[in-house]
Amino acid sequence: MVRTFLVLIMLAAACLSVAEPRRQPYLMPMPASVQQGSGQLALDTSFTVAGSADNPALQRALGLFLEDLRRKTGMTALSMKVTDSRSAIFVVKTDRPSRDVPELGEDESYRLEVSSSGAILTAATTLGAMRGLETFLQLAEATPRGFAVPAMTIQDKPRFPWRGLMIDVSRHFIPIAVLKRNLDGMAAVKLNVFHWHLSDDQGFRVESKRFPRLQGMGSDGLYYTQAEVRDLVRYAQERGIRVVPEFDMPGHSTAWYVGYPELASGPGPYAIERKWGVFVPTMDPTEEKTYKFLDRFIGEMAALFPDKYFHIGGDEVNGKQWDANPKIQEFMRRHGLRNNEALQGYFDSRVEKIVRKHGKIMLGWDEVLQPGLPKDVVVQSWRGQASLAEAARQGHRSLLSYGYYLDLMWPASRHYAVDPLGEGASGLEGEQQQAILGGEACLWSEYVSPEDIDSRIWPRAAAIAERLWSPADINDVNFMYTRLEHINNQLDGLGLTHNSSYVPMLQRMTGSGDVGPLRVLADVVEPVKDYDREDIAVTEETSLTPLNRLVDAARPESNTARRFAGMVDLVVAGTADSQTRQQLRSTLASWRDNLTELQPLAQESFLVKEAMPVSADLSNVAQAGLEALDCIEKHENPPQAWATAQAVIIAEAQKPKAQVLLAILPSVTKLIQGCSAGKDVGPVQ
Repeated sequence: MVRTFLVLIMLAAACLSVAEPRRQPYLMPMPASVQQGSGQLALDTSFTVAGSADNPALQRALGLFLEDLRRKTGMTALSMKVTDSRSAIFVVKTDRPSRDVPELGEDESYRLEVSSSGAILTAATTLGAMRGLETFLQLAEATPRGFAVPAMTIQDKPRFPWRGLMIDVSRHFIPIAVLKRNLDGMAAVKLNVFHWHLSDDQGFRVESKRFPRLQGMGSDGLYYTQAEVRDLVRYAQERGIRVVPEFDMPGHSTAWYVGYPELASGPGPYAIERKWGVFVPTMDPTEEKTYKFLDRFIGEMAALFPDKYFHIGGDEVNGKQWDANPKIQEFMRRHGLRNNEALQGYFDSRVEKIVRKHGKIMLGWDEVLQPGLPKDVVVQSWRGQASLAEAARQGHRSLLSYGYYLDLMWPASRHYAVDPLGEGASGLEGEQQQAILGGEACLWSEYVSPEDIDSRIWPRAAAIAERLWSPADINDVNFMYTRLEHINNQLDGLGLTHNSSYVPMLQRMTGSGDVGPLRVLADVVEPVKDYDREDIAVTEETSLTPLNRLVDAARPESNTARRFAGMVDLVVAGTADSQTRQQLRSTLASWRDNLTELQPLAQESFLVKEAMPVSADLSNVAQAGLEALDCIEKHENPPQAWATAQAVIIAEAQKPKAQVLLAILPSVTKLIQGCSAGKDVGPVQ
């Protein structure tokens, strides 16, 4: 009888197992087509991978692939190896090698077939094989029997050919090692252009042998040697990533004039700028010596950077030096240049000829789009899809960065919702639509250091990478977040520090290993959004200001707050189970008690003391949330006086303090509103 009962249980379990649908793979970007198979491919000591021996680039890619696979599985001492044998477990086939220097528009498509007995990756080019190898790495996971890859067939190709990440290293210098680990992260999510913003008012960051005072006087000694540049370019190329340099001109260029003041439109003297904003110093577009200098400089940099594209910036020229210079005003009258926009158009056209002379294609921000601009110039839009579309209508290829500014501290969902072919570009068709090359995530570095840069890029950049790679109809936000958490952990294995730097930054603030109460607070706050940090700073912040406060440690998007919001939604909807309600209550209680628990640390550290008003808001808001939860569970209708008191608490907590925001505030507000039966306690933001 017992045996029969056990058999029935086993049969029922088997039926449930068969009926249970396979989950979608946690891939990011999501491939164009996924067909799930049966079984899985074991990853063990017998694993071998084979590729064409006469394709050196593929052999290097396979070597890097195995390094990453060993690191991900922890099987670093095992005999996984590259072989030229067709009997290998994983066979990689390419029709032809990619170019030594990756080029825009190269075929990146691939087909990956995984079964329980082996895997085959086929691609037209080595570049496509690289993308498929990254997909295989993401699929590798721990199972009850060991590491394995689930059986499936994937057919994949990118939606846009230009999928970039721009890192500004001018305002804060970022060492080569930090850039390299971010290149690894880019490769993992199939981003293929590293846009290197190398000069601005706050620093000139590349060695010039022809004009050594550029870095000698304009960098504080923080710059990349030409040998380091070549090494990083090679490193990127081995991962299928192009490197596009940007040297901003004619504005955002103060650092140029510290060593070469004769380039400027005003007499100087000049010093490296320590503040943020749009500054007056601007190149003199009326002097032939300016163009002779740029000819020699661009020629030197064109030889250093092998990519076909060369970014000249061209943004945010305020024209004040031009207005104040009689010689420049006379030049404008003589040449029929009616305003500063026309003068910049003259400058850009002259520079474009120099760029073309040295075998490059010019790229610039929105402002370069002026009448007469040569049609092969690529326009990068920070103003929006309407500006992007206008460039396409005028015959220019263009890129979108509007909506992808990572330094604005937006949540991944907001970036994810921005599409290069959406909004003002949605009406483009045919060749004009094809002119939209893709886009770039951008990280401007006013508040970025080598310590926190990874947390400002990852994992949110992966959501942008998916928008640029995957079909437009892959847009489920909840599924995106599920996969984003998965890729977030995988990126740790590449040496990125977006997670691992968190506790050390908090430990610095406390001056001890006890970060528990501070972490409770840090987990539920986010830096203020957009450029509000500059507007609400108590004292002026510059490039010399230490980035060691709560606002610097806090993550741009609080996962704790997002999960809390999910529980609140269930409670307000009346669908939460007892476990969810208890977890919600326990969480609110821990936040209520944070002020008391954090007090001893605040007495020992000025950095923690600054955060105490935020902790006080958290405590008050959490208490309000507990009372609202009691009200909801008891189905009570609270008095108006209670609702009014909560409105005061919410209003106070909405005020930024220590330049951070309480990320849980909208959800607690929703709890209060759910309790108040429609009584107005303030907006859910």
